[in-house]
Amino acid sequence: MTISDAQLERYARHIILDEVGEEGQEALLAARVLVVGAGGLGAPVLQYLAAAGVGTLGVVDDDTVDLSNLQRQIVHATDRVGQPKVESAAASLAAINPEVAVVRIAERLTTANAGRLVAAHDIVVDGSDNFATRYLLNDACFFARKPLVSGALLRFEGQIATFRAWREGDDNPCYRCLFPESPPAGLVPRCEEVGIFGAVAGVIGTLQAAEVLKLLLGLGEPLTGRMLLYDALGTGFQELKARRDPDCALCGSVPTITDLSGHVG
Repeated sequence: MTISDAQLERYARHIILDEVGEEGQEALLAARVLVVGAGGLGAPVLQYLAAAGVGTLGVVDDDTVDLSNLQRQIVHATDRVGQPKVESAAASLAAINPEVAVVRIAERLTTANAGRLVAAHDIVVDGSDNFATRYLLNDACFFARKPLVSGALLRFEGQIATFRAWREGDDNPCYRCLFPESPPAGLVPRCEEVGIFGAVAGVIGTLQAAEVLKLLLGLGEPLTGRMLLYDALGTGFQELKARRDPDCALCGSVPTITDLSGHVG
């Protein structure tokens, strides 16, 4: 791939970085990233990845834009209320960077499509809002040997971690190592029940985008074996170490999950 004069100008602030350069920018232009959820987390992830020149962005979301989304889902706009989120997101991304290919996947992630969608991309970003999708993505990424950049939000707090559990070493856990089972229904309240401080989505989503770009470029230290917690009210971050669970059903020494068939839907 040869960078054009227009691309040299567009990505000049990247290319001037010794750690990126033209070679790194070419790698971004050739990359494929799957973003599951075009909501509070997916919005800033998609915008920054498009601005950075990630060549292909797959967007998975079967929902439509609601007026209540706009307080935090900044990839959408008031005049798009009622539109499919993948179409609204694609319109915003085209305005930012028309040379980025946006693959609109107006479907719910299921056992029928998860393996295929994950395998077709280099990195997966989890911006979902439910545990079923998080476990499905975790397992699909493990089997496909794809990095998973996971984020979550609630009220004034957020968290982010990167999972590459197919790699050797106790410092490469999967999501199930940290959360072996989904909590009972009703134990963890949903965002529509307790709220979200909108800008927290921007903080965590932007961190996810930075993590994806680092992984694509081979820069720095990924959040593997670590979970970063953000508290907006205290304006602070806390880092938790995470280790592989030898009894993990997916990546432990005697796994009991060997494919995606155990997932519902």
